[in-house]
Amino acid sequence: YYGLHLYFSGLSLRKASERLSQLYKRNHVSIWNWIQKYHVRRISSKRKRISEYIVDETLLKVGSEYVWLWVTLEPESRQILSLSISKERNMFVAERYLSGLVKVHGKHPVSTDGGTWYPMACQFLKLDHHIHSSLEKSLIERTMQYIKDRTESFDDYFPCRAKNCKLKHVRNWLNLFVDYHNKELKSVN
Repeated sequence: YYGLHLYFSGLSLRKASERLSQLYKRNHVSIWNWIQKYHVRRISSKRKRISEYIVDETLLKVGSEYVWLWVTLEPESRQILSLSISKERNMFVAERYLSGLVKVHGKHPVSTDGGTWYPMACQFLKLDHHIHSSLEKSLIERTMQYIKDRTESFDDYFPCRAKNCKLKHVRNWLNLFVDYHNKELKSVN
């Protein structure tokens, strides 16, 4: 876990292995293997009360294609409640994403950046929808930038060589990231 912590704190695999070697002799391939073997746990919120969902999406490059990363934050704990990737961004994808969120965490107001696909999706799901306040916008944008900074060199470490890839390795990596992110927030609070 400490090797994963070093990597997700911003160090490269080689730098993380150098720091880890002060305690245990491991090379960068060991850390890469730990990331590959990590068993993803379901993203869940242990909080009893969720005030609202802050939802946003961003474009990521994976291999030679682009995918949309959908992220939901809980504003008080700042934990990531859910994430998903899709190859398209439209009202149907937004509705499917929000529907999955509601199944796990229940119905709560939804705050978005004003994307045209959100209001109709919220209307179909009977969810209250509003545009981000300045605080909500700041929270989600900082989290999205943090995720993008960590995924910037994703293809260098986890290249996709499969034709017609279903992006399972990307989903696993992102779930590992969320697990780490949420544990770090719990330890701070």
